[in-house]
Amino acid sequence: MERVDRILQHEAFRRHMRENEAAEKERIFCRHDMAHFLDVARIAMILNLQERLGLSQGMIYGAALLHDIGRHEQYKAGTPHEIASARIAPDILADCGYGPEEIREIAEAIGLHRDSDTAQRQDLAGILYRADKASRACFACKANGQCSWKEDRKNQKISW
Repeated sequence: MERVDRILQHEAFRRHMRENEAAEKERIFCRHDMAHFLDVARIAMILNLQERLGLSQGMIYGAALLHDIGRHEQYKAGTPHEIASARIAPDILADCGYGPEEIREIAEAIGLHRDSDTAQRQDLAGILYRADKASRACFACKANGQCSWKEDRKNQKISW
């Protein structure tokens, strides 16, 4: 997990986290913060074990920590955050010791984490998609009634 710790200490990662926090200061819905990133990582680890995919912790945590890192660009410029995040992630990953193939796979997973066609894939992209959606505790959300998610997509029970 040494490379994951490097992501957490990386100046660009920290800067984007601050920008996300500032952009979501008044947001009443789910936030794209460290709690969300870690929830996604831990659910993805569970899915990885349950589905026997054999993905490494470094790949799962790298993808989870960076999958929404560009969210602030969506608020500021309208750039879909999966595109912004997939663009930002490779430089951070390279600085933290990830190899070219790992970077490609993580960036692809980040870029697809909102694409419902990815949902059933048995790879990093698939578990990132499923973990991201499963991470939301809609049943305990104070803004549940105002949320634009369709009722059948909201998490009304604990699954992981």
